[in-house]
Amino acid sequence: MGNLNSAAPFVRATVNYLRDTGQRPVTYASAAAAPAGATPHERDPHPVQVAVHDARLLASPARLDVQGFERLDWPSEVANLEDPAQVIEQYYPETENLLKAVTGAAKVVIFDHTVRIDEPGREAKGLREPVRYVHNDQTPRSALRRVFDHLPAQEAEHRAGQRFAIINVWRPIGAPVYSTPLALCDAQTVRPEDLVASDLVYPDKVGETFSFRANPAHRWYYYPRLRPEEVLLLKIHDSHEGGARLTAHTAFDDPATPASAPPRRSIEVRALVFY
Repeated sequence: MGNLNSAAPFVRATVNYLRDTGQRPVTYASAAAAPAGATPHERDPHPVQVAVHDARLLASPARLDVQGFERLDWPSEVANLEDPAQVIEQYYPETENLLKAVTGAAKVVIFDHTVRIDEPGREAKGLREPVRYVHNDQTPRSALRRVFDHLPAQEAEHRAGQRFAIINVWRPIGAPVYSTPLALCDAQTVRPEDLVASDLVYPDKVGETFSFRANPAHRWYYYPRLRPEEVLLLKIHDSHEGGARLTAHTAFDDPATPASAPPRRSIEVRALVFY
């Protein structure tokens, strides 16, 4: 399993669920947001060994509205996805067009992006590490707040009464992903009782995300060696009650990763999608 070109139907790996103490979980987005004595990642993880299946081997490809995630062949023409100016000026419109084409959305509003890299020294460059904790970026309450944060008040009132979604667009940068790939949980295997609303504390606000209790029914997937010409769409929220409404996901340490593999570099763009 040390070969860069190796393939198997699944790997056995550890994912970090919520260690449920009965108290509301809290995570600090950065050291600046944490009170004295607290660490940026306050949640106590509950590590569980799971099978992470190769989604490329599915008889029918995973779909955004069924499993909650989808892979697309969609190259980017942006030269440098680690340059914030190029990302905002070029990659945002490119991603908006992608989401409209795939979902049929009437309007797309991209509200932020994050570049992650799995190597030391990233903080000095303003880059973040992969998140090795099972989570979903929004709850229904925080998703609705996003609508009012990013649209004029009158339009927000109208759009909030129609179907809207939040979708993340995740892409490798520069090279295929061998290290800390993204594991995605089939939304059809997630139950309401698995979800735990959690605080995500920033220096200037408190957001709300979902943590997840471990459930042996969860079925996990990943796309081995995902290339920069491919993107993953992740359903983060959908106000429509039919089909997938969110995606539990986490970075994980793939035991098949060779020691010579380059560190994972990736960009995720977060967008409001209005139908």
